[in-house]
Amino acid sequence: MQKNLELPNQPDRILVIIMRYLGDVLLATPLMSSLRKTYKSAKIDVLVFNNTAAILEGFSDINNVISIPVRPTFKEQLTLYKNLFRKYDLVVNTQVGDRPFITSVIAASTRIGTVPNNQEKGRWKRFFYQGWTEFDDEHTHTVLQNLKLADLLNIPRIYQTTPPSDKFGTNKYIFIKGKYAVLHPHPKWHYKRWPVENWIKTARYLNQLGLQVVISGSSNEDEKKYISQICDHLPDRTLNLSGKLSLAELSTAIKHAQIFIGPDTGITHLAASTGTPVISLFGPTNPVKWAPWPYNYHINKNPFKKTGSQIVSNVYLIQGPGGCVPCHKEGCEQNKTSFSQCLDSLSFKAIKPVIDQHLHSYFQSP
Repeated sequence: MQKNLELPNQPDRILVIIMRYLGDVLLATPLMSSLRKTYKSAKIDVLVFNNTAAILEGFSDINNVISIPVRPTFKEQLTLYKNLFRKYDLVVNTQVGDRPFITSVIAASTRIGTVPNNQEKGRWKRFFYQGWTEFDDEHTHTVLQNLKLADLLNIPRIYQTTPPSDKFGTNKYIFIKGKYAVLHPHPKWHYKRWPVENWIKTARYLNQLGLQVVISGSSNEDEKKYISQICDHLPDRTLNLSGKLSLAELSTAIKHAQIFIGPDTGITHLAASTGTPVISLFGPTNPVKWAPWPYNYHINKNPFKKTGSQIVSNVYLIQGPGGCVPCHKEGCEQNKTSFSQCLDSLSFKAIKPVIDQHLHSYFQSP
């Protein structure tokens, strides 16, 4: 169910709110591009958290990125509200939470947003929105969920996600010689991890095939420690770029790789948006909702089914085994530090044929 909005005039100033994780922001770029296509002269700003702003670097369909800490102080939150107060003609809120909703009410008198799929829980938000669509956490991919907000405005959809780009053109990837593969082994949450030994087997196999292995990651100390456990068992020519590249530079590096392999995390979404072949390792997460959005996929239909390993465009989604998969929960213990049996049981042998299938063409090229 949704309620559309008829705007009396084209808005001059638009604010899009996406105060969530890295992947959420990237998966909202089609919505921003849709707004830009119709409202060509409008000023489009985006409100995100500080730790996700870099995913929008070089994105030409927006004017400004406004960022705030994940846990702002009272003074920081108050300052944001003062700076946003009635500054916009239209707010487009992608989230159902109270904090983004309150921000939308403060920022503009005309606003559309996503509301809980529950009449009682979302009643008061429906009252304050001029247009709204209900949140579907199971049957609708996040890109398509966001694009329902474009439908509220009766504007054409743009489906393509846009990765960050290095506007200064530093292109640090150029020191990677020859053909290479990028592995991003560390997800934000423990329950999405694939065992270290499988990453080692994967990297060694790629080396045997003649590809240099490049490991990506953030500067987080736990992540760097995790990656070092992998690199300690790999040849010296393995390139560990953990913490050394910006997201835009990493995007460029992935774009020129022969293949990318990663778990259910924001960087895997980024990789899919570059057009590079991606092997995405999924466990408890529902791929209907959260699979990487395939490159050049322009259909109003979920790209992936709920169960089974699948290939759509450049995305090879490999799902861990188990009758409970996907449970759409935080691992077997239902918390962010939990293990996930489906990923622990997913062997390197399950992804080897996919690597072989894709890389065969590269072995034949000069």
